[in-house]
Amino acid sequence: MPAAHDEPVRYEKQGPVATVTMNRPGYRNAQNSAMTYALDRAFYRAADDSEVKTVVLAGAGKHFSAGHDIGTPERDAHLPFERRAGLWWDHSDKEGAESRFARESEVYLGMCRRWRELPKPVIASVQGACVAGGLMLAWVCDLIVASEDAFFADPVVRMGIPGVEYFAHPWVMPPRIAKEFLYTGDRMSARRAYEVGMVNRVVPREELAQRTRELALRVAEMPRMGLALTKRAVNQAEDLQGLHTGMDSVFGLHHLAHAHNAETAPDALGGMDIGAMKKAGG
Repeated sequence: MPAAHDEPVRYEKQGPVATVTMNRPGYRNAQNSAMTYALDRAFYRAADDSEVKTVVLAGAGKHFSAGHDIGTPERDAHLPFERRAGLWWDHSDKEGAESRFARESEVYLGMCRRWRELPKPVIASVQGACVAGGLMLAWVCDLIVASEDAFFADPVVRMGIPGVEYFAHPWVMPPRIAKEFLYTGDRMSARRAYEVGMVNRVVPREELAQRTRELALRVAEMPRMGLALTKRAVNQAEDLQGLHTGMDSVFGLHHLAHAHNAETAPDALGGMDIGAMKKAGG
Protein backbone atom coordinates (compact mmCIF):
# COMPACT_ATOMS: atom_id res chain seq x y z
CA MET A 1 0.00 0.00 0.00
CA PRO A 2 1.34 3.50 -0.81
CA ALA A 3 2.18 5.81 2.06
CA ALA A 4 -0.50 8.37 2.90
CA HIS A 5 1.60 11.21 1.51
CA ASP A 6 1.77 9.38 -1.85
CA GLU A 7 -1.97 8.81 -2.17
CA PRO A 8 -3.72 11.08 -4.71
CA VAL A 9 -6.39 12.04 -2.15
CA ARG A 10 -6.13 12.38 1.63
CA TYR A 11 -9.12 11.95 3.97
CA GLU A 12 -9.29 13.35 7.49
CA LYS A 13 -12.16 13.65 9.95
CA GLN A 14 -12.22 16.11 12.82
CA GLY A 15 -15.49 16.18 14.70
CA PRO A 16 -18.39 16.70 12.27
CA VAL A 17 -16.15 17.84 9.40
CA ALA A 18 -14.48 15.55 6.86
CA THR A 19 -11.69 17.12 4.83
CA VAL A 20 -10.94 15.64 1.41
CA THR A 21 -7.60 16.90 0.07
CA MET A 22 -6.30 16.47 -3.47
CA ASN A 23 -2.70 15.41 -3.05
CA ARG A 24 -0.66 15.89 -6.22
CA PRO A 25 0.94 19.23 -5.29
CA GLY A 26 3.96 18.63 -7.53
CA TYR A 27 1.59 18.73 -10.51
CA ARG A 28 -0.65 21.51 -9.14
CA ASN A 29 -3.21 18.81 -8.29
CA ALA A 30 -3.85 17.94 -11.91
CA GLN A 31 -6.64 15.36 -12.00
CA ASN A 32 -5.78 11.99 -13.44
CA SER A 33 -8.25 9.09 -13.24
CA ALA A 34 -6.58 7.71 -10.12
CA MET A 35 -7.34 10.98 -8.34
CA THR A 36 -10.89 11.11 -9.70
CA TYR A 37 -11.79 7.68 -8.38
CA ALA A 38 -10.02 8.40 -5.09
CA LEU A 39 -12.16 11.52 -4.74
CA ASP A 40 -15.25 9.43 -5.39
CA ARG A 41 -14.28 6.97 -2.66
CA ALA A 42 -13.60 9.80 -0.24
CA PHE A 43 -16.94 11.51 -0.91
CA TYR A 44 -18.74 8.19 -0.56
CA ARG A 45 -16.95 7.61 2.75
CA ALA A 46 -18.07 11.01 4.04
CA ALA A 47 -21.63 10.41 2.88
CA ASP A 48 -21.73 7.05 4.64
CA ASP A 49 -20.38 8.34 7.98
CA SER A 50 -23.24 9.44 10.25
CA GLU A 51 -20.84 11.54 12.32
CA VAL A 52 -19.89 13.71 9.34
CA LYS A 53 -22.15 16.71 8.87
CA THR A 54 -20.13 18.75 6.38
CA VAL A 55 -17.31 18.09 3.90
CA VAL A 56 -14.41 20.35 2.89
CA LEU A 57 -12.69 19.86 -0.48
CA ALA A 58 -9.14 21.23 -0.53
CA GLY A 59 -5.94 20.99 -2.53
CA ALA A 60 -2.48 20.35 -1.09
CA GLY A 61 0.28 22.82 -1.85
CA LYS A 62 0.15 26.18 -3.59
CA HIS A 63 -2.80 25.45 -5.87
CA PHE A 64 -6.32 24.02 -5.58
CA SER A 65 -6.21 22.36 -9.01
CA ALA A 66 -4.81 23.21 -12.41
CA GLY A 67 -7.41 21.01 -14.10
CA HIS A 68 -7.38 17.72 -15.93
CA ASP A 69 -4.12 15.86 -16.33
CA ILE A 70 -3.06 16.39 -19.93
CA GLY A 71 0.62 15.60 -19.61
CA THR A 72 2.09 14.49 -16.28
CA PRO A 73 4.09 11.23 -16.03
CA GLU A 74 1.12 9.69 -14.20
CA ARG A 75 -1.46 10.47 -16.86
CA ASP A 76 -3.72 7.42 -17.07
CA ALA A 77 -6.50 8.35 -19.49
CA HIS A 78 -5.80 5.19 -21.51
CA LEU A 79 -6.33 2.81 -18.59
CA PRO A 80 -9.57 1.09 -17.57
CA PHE A 81 -11.19 1.84 -14.21
CA GLU A 82 -14.27 0.42 -12.51
CA ARG A 83 -17.10 2.68 -13.60
CA ARG A 84 -19.16 4.36 -10.88
CA ALA A 85 -21.01 7.29 -12.46
CA GLY A 86 -22.85 5.81 -15.41
CA LEU A 87 -23.47 2.83 -17.66
CA TRP A 88 -21.22 3.73 -20.57
CA TRP A 89 -18.85 0.93 -21.47
CA ASP A 90 -15.10 0.78 -20.88
CA HIS A 91 -13.31 3.30 -23.06
CA SER A 92 -9.84 1.76 -22.96
CA ASP A 93 -10.38 -0.75 -25.79
CA LYS A 94 -12.35 1.63 -28.02
CA GLU A 95 -11.19 4.24 -30.52
CA GLY A 96 -12.01 7.77 -31.56
CA ALA A 97 -15.11 9.59 -30.39
CA GLU A 98 -16.55 6.38 -28.93
CA SER A 99 -13.64 6.10 -26.49
CA ARG A 100 -13.48 9.77 -25.53
CA PHE A 101 -17.25 10.20 -25.13
CA ALA A 102 -17.52 7.09 -22.96
CA ARG A 103 -14.61 8.11 -20.73
CA GLU A 104 -15.64 11.74 -20.28
CA SER A 105 -19.25 10.75 -19.63
CA GLU A 106 -17.91 8.80 -16.67
CA VAL A 107 -14.95 10.63 -15.17
CA TYR A 108 -15.86 14.24 -15.94
CA LEU A 109 -19.56 14.98 -16.38
CA GLY A 110 -20.80 11.85 -14.61
CA MET A 111 -18.54 12.12 -11.57
CA CYS A 112 -19.25 15.81 -11.08
CA ARG A 113 -22.99 15.23 -11.19
CA ARG A 114 -22.60 12.37 -8.73
CA TRP A 115 -20.68 14.57 -6.28
CA ARG A 116 -23.07 17.51 -6.64
CA GLU A 117 -25.81 15.26 -5.25
CA LEU A 118 -23.88 14.23 -2.11
CA PRO A 119 -26.59 14.84 0.53
CA LYS A 120 -24.30 16.80 2.85
CA PRO A 121 -22.97 20.34 2.36
CA VAL A 122 -19.59 20.47 0.62
CA ILE A 123 -17.35 23.53 0.89
CA ALA A 124 -14.48 24.18 -1.52
CA SER A 125 -11.36 25.71 0.02
CA VAL A 126 -9.58 27.29 -2.94
CA GLN A 127 -6.09 28.78 -3.17
CA GLY A 128 -3.90 29.58 -6.15
CA ALA A 129 -5.00 28.09 -9.46
CA CYS A 130 -8.53 26.85 -9.99
CA VAL A 131 -8.39 26.24 -13.71
CA ALA A 132 -10.56 24.29 -16.18
CA GLY A 133 -11.17 20.91 -14.51
CA GLY A 134 -10.45 22.59 -11.19
CA LEU A 135 -13.49 24.79 -11.77
CA MET A 136 -15.62 21.68 -12.13
CA LEU A 137 -14.58 20.46 -8.70
CA ALA A 138 -15.18 23.83 -7.05
CA TRP A 139 -18.53 24.29 -8.80
CA VAL A 140 -20.00 21.01 -7.58
CA CYS A 141 -19.48 22.29 -4.04
CA ASP A 142 -22.27 24.15 -2.25
CA LEU A 143 -20.06 26.95 -0.96
CA ILE A 144 -16.65 28.29 -2.04
CA VAL A 145 -14.16 30.00 0.25
CA ALA A 146 -11.28 31.47 -1.74
CA SER A 147 -7.97 32.90 -0.61
CA GLU A 148 -6.95 36.33 -1.83
CA ASP A 149 -4.36 34.74 -4.13
CA ALA A 150 -6.85 32.40 -5.80
CA PHE A 151 -7.68 32.79 -9.48
CA PHE A 152 -10.17 31.11 -11.78
CA ALA A 153 -9.93 30.42 -15.52
CA ASP A 154 -11.32 28.21 -18.25
CA PRO A 155 -8.87 28.59 -21.15
CA VAL A 156 -9.99 25.58 -23.20
CA VAL A 157 -11.52 27.76 -25.92
CA ARG A 158 -7.88 28.01 -27.01
CA MET A 159 -8.27 24.33 -27.90
CA GLY A 160 -11.35 25.18 -29.96
CA ILE A 161 -13.53 23.62 -27.24
CA PRO A 162 -16.51 25.50 -25.71
CA GLY A 163 -15.59 25.16 -22.03
CA VAL A 164 -15.06 22.25 -19.67
CA GLU A 165 -17.36 19.24 -19.59
CA TYR A 166 -19.31 20.27 -16.47
CA PHE A 167 -20.61 23.42 -18.19
CA ALA A 168 -22.02 25.37 -15.24
CA HIS A 169 -20.67 28.73 -16.42
CA PRO A 170 -24.02 30.52 -17.11
CA TRP A 171 -25.35 29.39 -13.71
CA VAL A 172 -22.38 30.23 -11.49
CA MET A 173 -21.95 33.68 -13.05
CA PRO A 174 -24.07 36.02 -15.20
CA PRO A 175 -24.17 35.00 -18.89
CA ARG A 176 -22.24 38.03 -20.19
CA ILE A 177 -19.53 37.50 -17.58
CA ALA A 178 -19.45 33.82 -18.56
CA LYS A 179 -18.96 34.78 -22.21
CA GLU A 180 -16.10 37.15 -21.36
CA PHE A 181 -14.57 34.48 -19.11
CA LEU A 182 -14.63 31.95 -21.96
CA TYR A 183 -13.93 34.26 -24.92
CA THR A 184 -10.75 35.67 -23.37
CA GLY A 185 -9.56 32.74 -21.26
CA ASP A 186 -8.30 35.38 -18.82
CA ARG A 187 -7.87 34.73 -15.13
CA MET A 188 -10.61 35.95 -12.81
CA SER A 189 -9.36 37.08 -9.42
CA ALA A 190 -10.93 35.86 -6.20
CA ARG A 191 -12.27 39.37 -5.56
CA ARG A 192 -13.92 39.52 -8.98
CA ALA A 193 -15.35 36.03 -8.47
CA TYR A 194 -16.87 37.26 -5.22
CA GLU A 195 -18.34 40.32 -6.96
CA VAL A 196 -20.12 38.20 -9.56
CA GLY A 197 -21.42 35.75 -6.96
CA MET A 198 -19.26 32.75 -7.85
CA VAL A 199 -17.59 32.48 -4.43
CA ASN A 200 -18.97 33.07 -0.96
CA ARG A 201 -15.99 34.47 0.90
CA VAL A 202 -12.49 35.79 0.18
CA VAL A 203 -9.98 35.48 3.00
CA PRO A 204 -6.23 35.94 3.56
CA ARG A 205 -4.20 32.96 2.34
CA GLU A 206 -2.83 32.17 5.79
CA GLU A 207 -6.39 32.03 7.19
CA LEU A 208 -7.95 29.91 4.44
CA ALA A 209 -8.02 26.53 6.22
CA GLN A 210 -9.16 28.02 9.52
CA ARG A 211 -11.89 30.20 8.02
CA THR A 212 -13.16 27.34 5.86
CA ARG A 213 -13.33 25.07 8.89
CA GLU A 214 -15.18 27.72 10.89
CA LEU A 215 -17.81 27.93 8.16
CA ALA A 216 -18.04 24.14 7.97
CA LEU A 217 -18.59 23.94 11.74
CA ARG A 218 -21.22 26.68 11.57
CA VAL A 219 -23.13 24.78 8.89
CA ALA A 220 -22.74 21.54 10.85
CA GLU A 221 -24.85 23.02 13.66
CA MET A 222 -27.94 22.54 11.48
CA PRO A 223 -29.95 19.28 11.46
CA ARG A 224 -28.58 16.71 9.00
CA MET A 225 -31.95 16.09 7.34
CA GLY A 226 -32.66 19.80 7.06
CA LEU A 227 -29.34 20.36 5.32
CA ALA A 228 -29.90 17.44 2.94
CA LEU A 229 -33.38 18.61 1.96
CA THR A 230 -32.27 22.22 1.57
CA LYS A 231 -29.41 21.18 -0.69
CA ARG A 232 -31.79 19.12 -2.78
CA ALA A 233 -34.27 22.01 -2.99
CA VAL A 234 -31.67 24.45 -4.33
CA ASN A 235 -30.20 21.88 -6.73
CA GLN A 236 -33.66 21.12 -8.08
CA ALA A 237 -34.27 24.84 -8.60
CA GLU A 238 -31.04 25.09 -10.60
CA ASP A 239 -32.07 22.10 -12.70
CA LEU A 240 -35.47 23.67 -13.36
CA GLN A 241 -33.52 26.69 -14.61
CA GLY A 242 -31.92 24.39 -17.17
CA LEU A 243 -28.63 23.38 -15.54
CA HIS A 244 -28.95 19.63 -16.14
CA THR A 245 -30.27 19.74 -19.69
CA GLY A 246 -27.97 22.63 -20.56
CA MET A 247 -24.98 20.55 -19.58
CA ASP A 248 -26.19 17.65 -21.71
CA SER A 249 -26.43 19.88 -24.77
CA VAL A 250 -23.03 21.51 -24.24
CA PHE A 251 -21.43 18.12 -23.60
CA GLY A 252 -22.41 17.23 -27.16
CA LEU A 253 -20.85 20.44 -28.48
CA HIS A 254 -17.74 19.71 -26.43
CA HIS A 255 -17.31 16.38 -28.20
CA LEU A 256 -18.10 17.87 -31.59
CA ALA A 257 -15.11 20.14 -30.94
CA HIS A 258 -12.90 17.17 -30.03
CA ALA A 259 -13.96 15.37 -33.23
CA HIS A 260 -13.31 18.50 -35.31
CA ASN A 261 -9.85 18.86 -33.79
CA ALA A 262 -9.07 15.21 -34.50
CA GLU A 263 -9.73 15.86 -38.20
CA THR A 264 -8.13 19.29 -38.57
CA ALA A 265 -5.43 19.55 -35.89
CA PRO A 266 -2.63 17.35 -34.53
CA ASP A 267 -4.91 15.81 -31.92
CA ALA A 268 -8.31 16.09 -30.21
CA LEU A 269 -6.98 18.90 -28.00
CA GLY A 270 -6.10 21.04 -30.98
CA GLY A 271 -2.38 20.48 -30.46
CA MET A 272 -2.47 22.36 -27.16
CA ASP A 273 -0.28 20.52 -24.67
CA ILE A 274 0.78 21.87 -21.26
CA GLY A 275 3.60 23.94 -22.74
CA ALA A 276 1.39 25.49 -25.40
CA MET A 277 -1.32 26.33 -22.85
CA LYS A 278 1.20 28.02 -20.55
CA LYS A 279 2.68 29.99 -23.42
CA ALA A 280 -0.82 31.14 -24.41
CA GLY A 281 -1.49 32.29 -20.86
CA GLY A 282 -3.51 29.33 -19.53
